[in-house]
Amino acid sequence: MKKVETIEEFYKAKNYWLPDDLRNGIGHFNVFRLEPFTGANAKPVPYRRRDYYKIMLVIGNAKVNYADKVIEVQKQALAFSNPQIPYNWTQKERIQGGFFCIFNHHFFHQYGDLNQYAVFQPGGTPVFELSDEQLDKVKTVYERMFEEINSDYIHKYDVLRLLVFELLHFAMKMQPSTNFDKQPINAYQRISSMFLELLERQFPIDDSHQRVNLRSASDFAGQLNIHVNHLNRAVKEITEKTTSQLIAERVLQESKILLKHSAWNVSDIAYALGFTEVTHFNNFFKKHVQLSPLKFRNV
Repeated sequence: MKKVETIEEFYKAKNYWLPDDLRNGIGHFNVFRLEPFTGANAKPVPYRRRDYYKIMLVIGNAKVNYADKVIEVQKQALAFSNPQIPYNWTQKERIQGGFFCIFNHHFFHQYGDLNQYAVFQPGGTPVFELSDEQLDKVKTVYERMFEEINSDYIHKYDVLRLLVFELLHFAMKMQPSTNFDKQPINAYQRISSMFLELLERQFPIDDSHQRVNLRSASDFAGQLNIHVNHLNRAVKEITEKTTSQLIAERVLQESKILLKHSAWNVSDIAYALGFTEVTHFNNFFKKHVQLSPLKFRNV
C-alpha cells in the first residue's frame, strides 16, 4: 500500500496552486466540483490513506473501496473519508457529477473532535445513498460553500465550518439512533471511549517495523489503570460487544487491508499485528474469515 497522501500532494497532482495557508501550517478548507475528475478521461486514483478529511457528493453509479469493504453507489450518495481509513473510487467514468470539500484537522482546532462522529470512525457508515429530494438539499449546501469561500466576509471560515457540520449531521440523522447515542455521559461511557481511542491509536499500520502492542483486555486495563473486569463491564454496557470482540474486529480489519493492499508477506503482517507466531495469525484469520490469509489475498 502506498504511503499517506498529504494535502500538499493532492494540490500538486491536480496542478493546482498551493494555497498559502498550507505553507503557514494553519487550518485549510477548500471546495471543488467533481466534473474535472470524472468521465471518460478520469485518471485512476491509488488506494491509500490521505492526511486530510473529505466529504463528497457523488452523482452516478460508482464503487468505493473503503478499508476492507467495497460499497456501490446506485444513483447518488454522500461519502465521508478521514485520515485513518484508506480508500479509492473505481468506475469513475460512470460518475456524472458532484462536489467535494477537503479540510485538515487544523481547520477544526478548538471547534470539536471530528473523530467522535460515527461517519469518521472505523466501522461507522461512510456512504449514504440519497433520494432526489435529499440530493437537492445537499447540493444547496455545497453551492453555499462556493458562495462563502469566494466572498470577502471576514468570518467566512466560521460559516464554512457550520456548513461542514450541516453535511455531517444531515448524514447522521439518516442513521437509526443507537443505545450509545441515548445514554447520558457516565463513568462507563468515559471508560469505553478511552478504550476505543487507545485501540484506534495503534492504527493504521504503514510500516512493517510498526507493531501493535495492546492486544488483550488486560493490556488495555493496565494502560487505563483500572481492573480488567471493570473495563469489560463498561465496554459491554456501552457497545454491546466484549472487549475481546472489538480488539479482534479491529485487528481483523487491518489484516484484510494489509493483505489486499500491501506487498508484505504474511509473517510480516502477523508480526505487525502483534502475533508471536505466524501460525497463530493464520488460525485467527481462518477462524473469522473461513479462508487462510493467502487464499484471502488471492481471491
